[in-house]
Amino acid sequence: MPNILFLAEDPLWDEYRDPLNKAFQAAGFDGDLRTDHSPLAVDYIVYGPKRGQGDDFRPYINVKAVMSLWAGVETIVDNPTLTKPLIRMVDDGLTNGMVEWVTGHTLRHHLGMDTHIHQQDGEWRNTTYPPLASQRPVTILGIGALGAACGQALHALGFPVTGWSRGAKHIPNIRCMHGDDGLQAALKDAQIVILLLPQTPETENILTAKTLSLLANGAFVINPGRGPLIDDEALLLALKTGQVAHATLDVFRTEPLPQDHPFWSHPQITVTPHIASTTRPDTAAGVITANIKRGESGLPFANVVDRGAGY
Repeated sequence: MPNILFLAEDPLWDEYRDPLNKAFQAAGFDGDLRTDHSPLAVDYIVYGPKRGQGDDFRPYINVKAVMSLWAGVETIVDNPTLTKPLIRMVDDGLTNGMVEWVTGHTLRHHLGMDTHIHQQDGEWRNTTYPPLASQRPVTILGIGALGAACGQALHALGFPVTGWSRGAKHIPNIRCMHGDDGLQAALKDAQIVILLLPQTPETENILTAKTLSLLANGAFVINPGRGPLIDDEALLLALKTGQVAHATLDVFRTEPLPQDHPFWSHPQITVTPHIASTTRPDTAAGVITANIKRGESGLPFANVVDRGAGY
């Protein structure tokens, strides 16, 4: 029976304890899930970083894998005390939630819904209407599991979708670009840009004044990925000049976003509080259980983080 340590913020224990134990039972194996296992006895760690704290993994010398509750692993991937396999969360609930959020905000900007929501002034304006989706090029920066799923959903609605990644990929229904030259081509004349890249030294400030200037004039930026992907000052300038019409931002360099941050009151920025998608305990428990079963059966783990790449 594997000993599983739940190492995360205290409120998460209340959310995950029952779903994990139910998933263990449904999978037909006993897992001893606790928050207080002796370090030498721990076989697996279910991990959620504690705000402002870095964990020391050196005492857990017998651990087979550390399983993150989150898709993003930037807070742990560089931890020098972690030498065991690190597993990122890839979960249908997380993916579906992101697809719904991204699709909703893409359609919101494509259809110009804000204009009608905010101009309930009695004036009948029916001379301006949006183009068809087929006339609105969308670029997704980051076409991993989340980006590819969002791309397929937008393609199904008729949007021409270009995806960019650091390395070459081939994904049906998405024009795939990669590398520095591919980034320029992917952003050129894009009318909607969606950021779903991991946070690494290579992706930080991927949207700068230079790359924002490649977009179609009056483009929309949607960022449910990571805050540091965008140069904040460059974005504010692009909004001022009209190069970017509106930015919908779910993630920020500092979270929670400080109350005096200019994003809150900017008329061309929508702030959402890092809720684009979240890990759902019921579905994530099944993913964690399946990976533990793989480990106990001697099979390779799924979704192991490439520590060198950072994701």
